[in-house]
Amino acid sequence: MRDATQVLQEHEILLTGANGFVGKVLLGLLISRFPQFRRLHILVRSRPGLSARDRFFNDVLTSPALKQIAAEAGAELLQDRITIHSGDVADPFCGLSPDTLAAMKQNVALIVNCAGLVEFFPPVDESFRPNVDGVENVIQVARQLDAKLLHVSTCFVCGESQGLVEETEPIAGYYPRRKHRDDLSFHHRSEIRFIREQVREILDSAARRGLGRSKEVNQRLIDLGRQRAAQWGWVNTYTYSKSLGEQLIVSEPGLDYAILRPAIVEAALEFPFPGWVEGGRTAAPLVMMALAGLRQWPLRPDFPIEVVPVDQVAASILTAAVMLANGTGPRVYQIGTADANPVSLGQIVAGIYEEHLRQRRQGRARRWWSPPWNRGARIVEPARAKARRMRLTSRLTSLQKLTVGLRRMLAQSGLPGRRTLAMLGGKLRVLNLQLKIREQALELYQPFILDNRFVFEAENIRLASSLLSEQDRRKLPWTPERIDWKRYWINQEVHGIQKWVEAEATKGFSFKV
Repeated sequence: MRDATQVLQEHEILLTGANGFVGKVLLGLLISRFPQFRRLHILVRSRPGLSARDRFFNDVLTSPALKQIAAEAGAELLQDRITIHSGDVADPFCGLSPDTLAAMKQNVALIVNCAGLVEFFPPVDESFRPNVDGVENVIQVARQLDAKLLHVSTCFVCGESQGLVEETEPIAGYYPRRKHRDDLSFHHRSEIRFIREQVREILDSAARRGLGRSKEVNQRLIDLGRQRAAQWGWVNTYTYSKSLGEQLIVSEPGLDYAILRPAIVEAALEFPFPGWVEGGRTAAPLVMMALAGLRQWPLRPDFPIEVVPVDQVAASILTAAVMLANGTGPRVYQIGTADANPVSLGQIVAGIYEEHLRQRRQGRARRWWSPPWNRGARIVEPARAKARRMRLTSRLTSLQKLTVGLRRMLAQSGLPGRRTLAMLGGKLRVLNLQLKIREQALELYQPFILDNRFVFEAENIRLASSLLSEQDRRKLPWTPERIDWKRYWINQEVHGIQKWVEAEATKGFSFKV
C-alpha cells in the first residue's frame, strides 16, 4: 500500500497551471483533504499592476472552486505552506532566478506541470509557447532541481483513431499515420525546428512589410499549425503540440517522469461541489447547442464519448504524483471512462434534447437555432445536415437583402415601418451569425463525434488507485464505473454549463472552441 498522506508530508511540490480549471480543483483537493502537506510552490504569471502573489490570493483563491476551501483552511495554513513564485513556463527556466532555483533545489522533489493552452486551432506559436516551449523549460527546471516530473497532457495525442488506444503505445517518434512501430519518418526535434523556422519567417516577413501582428499574419500561423497537424494525422494543433511536448519529455536522458493524459475534462462529479465547471469547456458549445434545440446532429450515435469529471482527473493527478514520488508506477496514465463505463453520443444528445424540451415547457429554454415545432433530435448524414444549413443561411441572407431594399423604398417614399424593418434586419443578422458559429463548431468537433472512435485504456490509474490505502482511496476517488451518466450529464454538466458558462456567455463572454 502507498500512503498518500505520508508522501505529501515528505515531499515539496512545484505546481504550474494552478490558475487553470484542472489546477484549481487539484489545489483545492490537496488543501482540503491533505492539509498536512509539506509545502507547495506555485508558479504564477504576474500581470500589469498585479504581482504573482496578489494574483494568486486575490484571483485564484477567490474562485468559486476555492473560496470556501480557502476560508476553511485559514490564512495561516495558506501563508505558511504555500510559496508563490513569479514566472511563466514559456520563459527559460520558467522565469525562476538562479537564487530561487538554488533555494528550491534543497527541498522540491516533484514538479506537477498542469500548464497548457487548450485551444484547438490557435496561431501555432501561441500553442507552442506553453505546450512545447513550456515543456522544454519545465524540463530545464526539473534537471536543475534534480526533481521528478509529472506532466499533464491529453489522451487525444493519439490523433486519428478507430478503437482502443493502449497506454503502452511508444511515444518517441510517434505520429498517428505511421505505418508500423519501426516507422522513423517523424522526429520531434526536426518538427519543432521546422515550425520555429516557419514562424520566424512569417513574423520577419510581416515586420518587413510593416504589418506587425495583423489578422493576416495570425491566419497564416493558424493555417501552419492546422496543416502540419493534418499532415501527420493529429486532429488539431492542440493535440499535435501536446504530443510534441510528450516526446520532449520521454527523450530527455535520465529524467524521472510520468505523463498523465485526461480525456475530455468536464464538470465536477462531487468536488469542490457537483457541477463546477469553468470557462468554455470542450463540450460546452455542443451542450449549449443541444439546449438551444439543435435538432439535426451529424455524428455516429453508437460512438462512445470519452468524458471524465474534473475532480476524478485531479484525484488521478495526486495518485500518480504519489506513485512517482515513491519511485513506483508506470510512465503513462490515461484517464478515460469508456473502457469501464461507456456512454454513447446518441444517448447524450437525446438526453440533453429531452432536457431542452423540459426547460422549454417551463419557459426557461433558449431557442437560438430551433423553431418551436421541433419535437426530437435526429442523427443525419453530415452532407445532408450541411446542405440544409447552407440553404438556411442562403434564405436568411436573401431575407436580409430584402429588408434592406424595403427600408430604402420606405425611406424614399416617406412611408412608416423603417424602424420595424431595421429591428427585423438586426434579428436576421444575429440568426445568420449564430448559424455560422454553429457550423464552425460542428466542423471543429467532427473528429470527435463522427470521424474517430476513441476508447482509452485506463488500466494504470485503476491499478495505482488499488495500491492506495482505503482511506486514501476515499480522498482520491477513481470510480468511473459508478457514474450514472444520464444523471451526470443533466445534473452536473448541463446545469453546470448553464450556471457557470452560459451565464458568462450572455454577458458577452466569448469562449474558445
